[in-house]
Amino acid sequence: MSTPPQWVKALKPSGPQGSELLEAERQKSNVNVDTLSTFLHTSEGIARKQRVLKILQSEPVFDKSQNYFAGRIDRFETALARAKRLRQIAVKHNWTNDDRMAANDLISEPGPYGLHESMFLITLRDQGTPEQHQKFLKLAENYKIIGCYAQTELGHGSNVRGLETTATWNPDDKTFTIHSPHLTASKWWIGSLGRTANYAVVMAQLIIAGKPYGPHPFVVHIRDLETHEPLPNICIGDIGPKFGYNTMDNGYLLFNQVKVPHISMLAKFSSVDAKTNKYMKPASASLIYGTLTWVRSTIVMQAGGVLARGVTIATRYAAVRRQFQDRDAPSDAGGENQVLNYTTVQIRLLPLLATTFALHFTGKAMMALYAASQKKMSQDAGKVGSKSATRGAGPEETVPGSDLLADLHATSCGLKSLASYTAVEGLEVCRRACGGHGYSSFAGIGSWYADYLPTATWEGDNYMLTQQVARYLLKSARTVISAHAQGKSSPSNDTEFILDNFLSRQDTGAAFDILGNDADLVSAFAWRTAFLTFEALKHRDTEKKAWNDMLVDFYRLSRAHSQYMVVKNFYETLHGTNSDELDPETMGVMHKLFRLYALHTLESEASEFYTSAAVTVRQIQLARTNAVMKLLSEIRPHAVRLVDSWAFPDWQLDSSLGRYDGKVYEDMFHRASELNPLNRVTVDPYPDSPVLFKKNEVQAIKPKL
Repeated sequence: MSTPPQWVKALKPSGPQGSELLEAERQKSNVNVDTLSTFLHTSEGIARKQRVLKILQSEPVFDKSQNYFAGRIDRFETALARAKRLRQIAVKHNWTNDDRMAANDLISEPGPYGLHESMFLITLRDQGTPEQHQKFLKLAENYKIIGCYAQTELGHGSNVRGLETTATWNPDDKTFTIHSPHLTASKWWIGSLGRTANYAVVMAQLIIAGKPYGPHPFVVHIRDLETHEPLPNICIGDIGPKFGYNTMDNGYLLFNQVKVPHISMLAKFSSVDAKTNKYMKPASASLIYGTLTWVRSTIVMQAGGVLARGVTIATRYAAVRRQFQDRDAPSDAGGENQVLNYTTVQIRLLPLLATTFALHFTGKAMMALYAASQKKMSQDAGKVGSKSATRGAGPEETVPGSDLLADLHATSCGLKSLASYTAVEGLEVCRRACGGHGYSSFAGIGSWYADYLPTATWEGDNYMLTQQVARYLLKSARTVISAHAQGKSSPSNDTEFILDNFLSRQDTGAAFDILGNDADLVSAFAWRTAFLTFEALKHRDTEKKAWNDMLVDFYRLSRAHSQYMVVKNFYETLHGTNSDELDPETMGVMHKLFRLYALHTLESEASEFYTSAAVTVRQIQLARTNAVMKLLSEIRPHAVRLVDSWAFPDWQLDSSLGRYDGKVYEDMFHRASELNPLNRVTVDPYPDSPVLFKKNEVQAIKPKL
């Protein structure tokens, strides 16, 4: 059987049709979808997405109909074909980097060029000298060499300082010897490395005359450019199937005394003088980790959109799906109730809907901070700093002071941890909110969740990263206390300002009107952060608690600080210079989303807000029983239009449950009955028969460029 009979095709779902239900939902709200979409993505961004989508849909290689059925090798083969064709299209249409990113977002799967186009090119560009740009970057930009970023090892991930791969300087012939001294020194999890890359930026411990100088980046040729076979004394391969992310060839890599020339060490910020054999140190030790900071900033930027996909699917399906009758409905009420009408569904989905906007606006602010930091780093390149020399291998900075780079590092660490955790957890909530059908691949959430899941641990484990935030906050607190002791209260940034404000008011109290004043709601989050910071500082500096004994407190502190920043950025966006782009009704709904995110978060973290005296018990009770529930009912009529504003085309979502037109059940049945290759196989079910398939009508589908 390849297709169902005509009498089956003629059947329709019972009751109100999904398209009718979604149309009714959209009629309930006056939220201006187009205006809100433009506010989120800009008119240029929306036009770009539509232009790129039209091109992709015209290319057979990007057909998604078999994505949920193919095995790993088939999916990787298709992904490679897509990556190659995408590069050809980019050249043909003279695409910008924004065009290419829009295409990757629409295709929605990790591809074999993923690390080449992100971390490899970024690292070469930001950490290479003009000479290295000429030798490596030009070739990479033209895809004459394909690269990856080899940092994580089999035995070390978050602890970059503990990497085992070595790069030993050879003064006789002016080369470095790259070596893997142990099995755990094997580079592992490296995207694009398994089968695709022929070059790698390798993070290795620099050793000069027997003295270690910490991890540094080296550009290493790993595969022959013609045969694509590994070069001598290099062991390389794919690490195998994963929970998700299987269109990417994550790989392993080991070196056996492999020599590379002097130019291989990326030398914009630090280098080895070939004449004197002396190490030229960077102005800040953090400069050589610029690529990771960029990736973390990007993760924050993308988290809102990642979560928005799941929320869009779950919200639309909850509006179409009907289950049971409301117990308090009139006796003559007919039909079952829309699932979205149940408050137990609303409390799961609508705060997540608010979160998508909160993370998106925070991501924009994060990227602006990164851009400012890059500008400053370029200006400071080559300067010798004194503070970096005082910092040891531990996670704590004991010298008071702060700068933009430290602020960016702490911000990116904390927000990466919070944003990726929130998106990961939120996607699973969305899947469960879809009921049994959420477990089907056709829902479009499960595979997306599996592909996004590693974000919680890569580029810094979400728990480990929070130590960096705590270190920065403790350092800032020491600066503020020192300034107060000297009678000099002049905060240099927002972190110092909220700490200074707390010191000034801690004896008089807070008295924030969180239920009636949005600015006070933001201030309550700031107060909680400051309270937890000074509590941690007291335990550390006065009570001399061991660092390890405080890790749980540091995690909570980082989470509090990051939640404050998300609330603050949401608030400032709605009061910013561009806020007049939204009409009053849409802006009113956005303010309700802000309050829902902030109050729902406050309620979830109630003990810390109460302990810090930012709020009273009665305020917490009212937030839970009155404010949040009232906001749910007020936002409910706008839910479908709000997810529409994210402007996900059906082609991108690839979801039966999240279809814009609401034809949920028709699409699920079509995929199962007509696209499913297993239905083209006739089995022999008897255990005594050696025959497995009586008939196999499945045609091998090979991608074509």
